[in-house]
Amino acid sequence: MKYDLMNNNKVFLSGIVVEPPVFSHETFGEGFYEVKLSVPRLSDHIDVLPIVVSEKLIKSFEAGKEVSIKGQFRSFNKPIGEKSRLVLNVFAREIIEKDSSMNPNIIEIVGYVCKEPIYRTTPFNREICDILVAVNRSYNKSDYLPCIAWGRNARYIKDAKIGARVEIVGRIQSRDYQKKLDGGDTVSKTAYEISINRITLDGLVQADEVVGN
Repeated sequence: MKYDLMNNNKVFLSGIVVEPPVFSHETFGEGFYEVKLSVPRLSDHIDVLPIVVSEKLIKSFEAGKEVSIKGQFRSFNKPIGEKSRLVLNVFAREIIEKDSSMNPNIIEIVGYVCKEPIYRTTPFNREICDILVAVNRSYNKSDYLPCIAWGRNARYIKDAKIGARVEIVGRIQSRDYQKKLDGGDTVSKTAYEISINRITLDGLVQADEVVGN
């Protein structure tokens, strides 16, 4: 694997395993499991994030146990009928010793804007911009990662062109929302995205933006 492909998508998480791991799939004879990790923000909010872990590391993921990992934020398209849905999770590469001095939720990615940014303001005039970033992976694959910018960062990125190279530092967050179904019913869903703290667009650095940590 090329060195740059190992370093253009880096995640550090430290949190509590929410529930026992559930078997997900097998690849080349190696089993992989899904687990949820409860990761605290600097505020009182908790992000519950989906983790995929190899059977080689699964002993560290007992329910209620604290664990710190390094890995990558990945995506894949899951077929649902004639459509597909973007599924996101953190692939755990290694278990590391907890460092209490570190932020428990850090992600650094280098990729390319692959969809026109969506800029908007809230009823309280808070500026928000959504962007989708493609991050190259080995074996000619790419991960498509939704990111959200606030305030100065939102203004900074809103006019970015498709194909523009970006470097982002932030955190992975979970966000609950209500989706309205065709029949009029609503269902609770959880979205995962990167909340941007610092962004570099084609070599131009935007200063850190303080968001609701």
